[in-house]
Amino acid sequence: VQLQASGGGLVQAGGSLRLSCAASGTIRSNVMGWYRQTPGTQRELVAAVTSGGNTNYADSVKGRFTISRDNAKNTVSLQMDSLKPEDTGVYYCNRIWSNRPYYPWGQGTLVTVSS
Repeated sequence: VQLQASGGGLVQAGGSLRLSCAASGTIRSNVMGWYRQTPGTQRELVAAVTSGGNTNYADSVKGRFTISRDNAKNTVSLQMDSLKPEDTGVYYCNRIWSNRPYYPWGQGTLVTVSS
């Protein structure tokens, strides 16, 4: 399965963006997550959603980000509200398996939040 993220851009602090991840194959039964990478850091998991729709968030984004999925379309989305400059980074999606990203990393999408 190949994964491609889109929807990033430049936004002012306090603004919103909606990211989308399209999978080339079925992800219906997979736990899926959104990861964020900033310069000089490893990718961190910021949000995850199970096949049944249960969600989990990193403390840094809890209450501001919402992850969702459309199994019929093999897509995963990340609604990001009340954005902060520290949310700046490249965002990727991936399947989570045994608490680790499973597929080779696909194309990420850059989010830049200006202060």
